[in-house]
Amino acid sequence: MTKKKISIIGSTGSIGCSTLDVVRQFPERFEVVALGAGFNVELLSEQIAEFCPRMVCVIDSGKAEELEKLLSGRATRLPQILYGQEGYCRVAACAEARMLVSAMVGAAGLLPTLAAIEAGKDIALANKETLVAAGEIVTEAVRAANVKLLPVDSEHSAIFQALQGNHRAALGRILLTASGGPFINASREELQTVTPDAALRHPNWSMGAKITIDSATLMNKGLEVIEAHWLFATPVDQICVHVHPESIVHSMVEYVDGSIIAQLGIPDMKIPIAYALSYPERLVTTYPRLDLFQVGRLNFYPPDMEKFPCLGLAFEACKRGATMPAVLNAANETAVHAFLKRAIGFYDIPGVIREVMDCHSACAKPDLQAILKADAWAREQACKVIETRMVKNSA
Repeated sequence: MTKKKISIIGSTGSIGCSTLDVVRQFPERFEVVALGAGFNVELLSEQIAEFCPRMVCVIDSGKAEELEKLLSGRATRLPQILYGQEGYCRVAACAEARMLVSAMVGAAGLLPTLAAIEAGKDIALANKETLVAAGEIVTEAVRAANVKLLPVDSEHSAIFQALQGNHRAALGRILLTASGGPFINASREELQTVTPDAALRHPNWSMGAKITIDSATLMNKGLEVIEAHWLFATPVDQICVHVHPESIVHSMVEYVDGSIIAQLGIPDMKIPIAYALSYPERLVTTYPRLDLFQVGRLNFYPPDMEKFPCLGLAFEACKRGATMPAVLNAANETAVHAFLKRAIGFYDIPGVIREVMDCHSACAKPDLQAILKADAWAREQACKVIETRMVKNSA
């Protein structure tokens, strides 16, 4: 059996590490040829020593020098060490790779993912912001290059699986499930004083800091709504969110005859990752099996848009289209970073996003440069809004 050669950007993050766990379990099926990480060069050096990629990339030249020193006494074969945006694009489009696992966090994953598509690589997509910011451009590029765009997010993997063997014309609605995050039962008053430490304690999933905060605000689900809109060519009005605290039903598809098909499983990202890597096959894994007798009850609730306004902002951005989703995403990334630094409060996150969106005049039919320009503008505008709120909060 010929090994599938893969590149991973975001290799030291939660999804990247889970992907390497899958590769570790199936060394006869997969080979890692390139890795891209950010600042965690210690973990990256361990990954390099184990998986022996030909090419790696880090955030900047300083981290590249640090990595080279670490590898001098650890790796048996030194890879080519790159850094910066150009380096990530080269790792993503590595000539030897057949597939890219796009697992960087945030809009930073857009250009490397596009580079991989243009180089003819299949994409296992965990970086939802790529489709949020530039869904039309990315999906058109996928069609032009005739490559596969396979979802890694558990929700979109569930939808993808539920659509198999059915005609798209028979699709009625997409039912995205959401855990509800750590504050599903908290009051609006309690959320006013939420700390980053509390927001980072997700009840079901182990994720990176930014995604965990997005889950707490329900922005993560809003971004997934926009991602589903592009992945499955479905109008946003046909996408509905169901809060499902158990995180057992990963999402559902409702057909025009009233039938609903759901995909269930334990909350472990290695399962959808393995499916994306091996599609259309399924790997025989050793992961724990779902015991529905032990689960006993599955609950579903409508989301509280007033308590969690980020979800409504994402629906609005998707409906308005053009550059507005890119602005939503950039403002959110900036606001979440400020919250994690304790510069603003939990409810300042949707407040910042709302102010930035209200100031933006969406560009119709944007090209890539227009999207990148809107992204940069939104980050700058969000910083100004945050500074103003910090002054008011300290007064």
